[in-house]
Amino acid sequence: MSIITVLRYNMNLKSLRSRSHILKNSLQCLSSFAKYAEHKPLEKIRNIGISAHIDSGKTTLTERILFYTGRIAKMHEVRGKDNVGATMDSMELERQRGITIQSAATYTLWKDHNINIIDTPGHVDFTVEVERALRVLDGAILVLCAVGGVQSQTITVDRQMRRYNVPRLAFINKLDRLGANHKRTLEQLRGKLNLNAAFLQLPIGLESKNRGVVDLIHQKALYFEGDFGEVIREDEIPSDMRTEVRHKRQELIEHLSNVDEKLGEMYLNEMQILEKDITDAIRRSCIRRTFVPVLVGTALKNRGVQPLLDAVVDYLPNPGEVENYAFEHEKEASRILLNSERSDERPFIGLAFKLEAGKFGQLTYFRCYQGMVKKGDTLYNTRTKKKVRIQRLVRLHANQMEDVTTVYAGDIFALFGIDCASGDTFVNDPDLQLSMESIYIPEPVVSMSIQVKNSKDRENFAKGISRFTKEDPTLRYHYDPDNKESLVSGMGELHLEIYSQRLEREFNCPVILGKPKVSFRETLRAPIEFDYLHKKQSGGAGQYARVIGVLEPLPPEKNTELLFCDETIGTNVPKQFVPGVERGFRTMCEKGFLTGHKVAGVKFRLIDGMHHCVDSSELAFFLAGQGAIKDTYLNGSWQVLEPVMSVEITVPIEYQGTVMAQIVKRHGILINTDNNEGWSVLKAEVPLNDMFGYIGELRSNTQGKGEFTMEYARYTPCLQEVEERLIREYQIASNLIPETRRKQN
Repeated sequence: MSIITVLRYNMNLKSLRSRSHILKNSLQCLSSFAKYAEHKPLEKIRNIGISAHIDSGKTTLTERILFYTGRIAKMHEVRGKDNVGATMDSMELERQRGITIQSAATYTLWKDHNINIIDTPGHVDFTVEVERALRVLDGAILVLCAVGGVQSQTITVDRQMRRYNVPRLAFINKLDRLGANHKRTLEQLRGKLNLNAAFLQLPIGLESKNRGVVDLIHQKALYFEGDFGEVIREDEIPSDMRTEVRHKRQELIEHLSNVDEKLGEMYLNEMQILEKDITDAIRRSCIRRTFVPVLVGTALKNRGVQPLLDAVVDYLPNPGEVENYAFEHEKEASRILLNSERSDERPFIGLAFKLEAGKFGQLTYFRCYQGMVKKGDTLYNTRTKKKVRIQRLVRLHANQMEDVTTVYAGDIFALFGIDCASGDTFVNDPDLQLSMESIYIPEPVVSMSIQVKNSKDRENFAKGISRFTKEDPTLRYHYDPDNKESLVSGMGELHLEIYSQRLEREFNCPVILGKPKVSFRETLRAPIEFDYLHKKQSGGAGQYARVIGVLEPLPPEKNTELLFCDETIGTNVPKQFVPGVERGFRTMCEKGFLTGHKVAGVKFRLIDGMHHCVDSSELAFFLAGQGAIKDTYLNGSWQVLEPVMSVEITVPIEYQGTVMAQIVKRHGILINTDNNEGWSVLKAEVPLNDMFGYIGELRSNTQGKGEFTMEYARYTPCLQEVEERLIREYQIASNLIPETRRKQN
């Protein structure tokens, strides 16, 4: 970056009043850019994510990390009084609501180590952001609230970390809050998450009495002083804590001995265990994911953050210590171990893990797994076989971008103008037919109808929804031709609400969200014969057609189909007029008689008929086919069908009874249950009309731990009261019921 660019950037800073200040600040920025642009050896790289349940303090912790590492000059709160907000919450909606909506990437330096950090959302509605982050990271910090302990989203995040084999540290935050209990949180880590975890630190006091932490390995007390806790004062362990410290240090060694062979041998032989022996054992077992070190502190009160950074450097793996594999396209079973050494001799392999459309075009987040790439190089998408030239190569600091010329294995970076999908693999050699393991994308669980408030905003709506569905693979949009409405699907009501607000803010397109309609169907209960004559002969060219046959219901497995069968013999109905009869039948089936929904599950058998040598035509037989169906509407016995969904619900075993009661309440039928490792998987069939709003009820009754997926199973006759209500609503809407009766209803 040139000094001219930095000068132009800083001319906009209101806090700098004079040219001398501008020049001084610009030189500092240039020095900072040079400092962060420097490439470190692989051993000094850490790629970490910060994940937790809602409101556990992830973003506040990230803000402290950036401050203590010198990345930002001033700390801001998530819901700060200065209306600035946290650095990583760059979106206006995030600052207003005080929540993280999109994962944000940054990189910083700590003790000559380059740390790439991704701050992720805590709400289950934005779970794909956590999935994408953990897919490309080498380690993670699992943040827990000292009051709430292991909560619903903590369990979800733990499952995601296990899915991608991510080593983690645990950080028990908010020790200053009323009701804080770090011991209970550790027991929940061991009991609910089945983790082999032990304290590396103990808090000195809890709630309002919290003053610092005790380091169990080095056996010293740490106090965080200064205006922002930036000065760490070491002291002796308080006398009233020495017994507890000895006990917890012994507990730490025992937990490590159970999973680390070298330390276990020393422990059994009663050899002297030094501090370095403990730290080496923690690093080995943490990388193997057999042990979780637990640190404590309070990010809001600026205590315990610097030791956590030390633990990231000391215990979490560098990119070279993590095994990453690519799969060959031609050989499904074969996989190749990638080499993370920082060398330009090996071919480049990178994974696009997140897309973000901004004012400068599409920004694609990448993780480099092997080789290196420079500005101006050409890359190939192994899925689409397209090649792209790198015009701009950047590293990210929240919503700010810093240009770089080269990136190496282990780096997280971003490119502009790359047309791809989330999870695509890129190489610099077109002969390499490799692909990285894709990202797990959960299926949407909530659908809502969406329409623009003003028809003039349709173009803006199309641009916005196209951008958002490309960015977020869990957001789906489609048009339902049955109900003639647009539907948007996502991971929860908050998820869809956020995107509706973003449409209004970013694209000036206010929208209305509502409950979607259900695609009901109408069908016959029993076969009915028809004999319909269409005759119009009043002078001039006339119309004459007669159709005779049977309309009969199809078996349940075919109740979504419409069949037409020509069983005529002879020339009573000429073959050229038969398509007219079929067209008339299918046209009338577009709108049923009872509720106005489509007719399905019936078979039209044309057995006989009559024609006139002059007045018959395809139009006449088309109208005769329509008239025959009208007669069956009036004389036949009809019923309403509703879609039934196959639902799979995953909940902790203790909520199994509650969820079963919910299924019965929603007119569902339980098919199967399967209990495994503390979780219960229930399979049921529930009418779609009774599934609206279920995600909110499930999460509230299972403390947010329940998840479900559903897919279409079949159509079945709906309940009598549902059918009567649908018929009544249709008659009112069609003005078939007089005003007086409508008021009574």
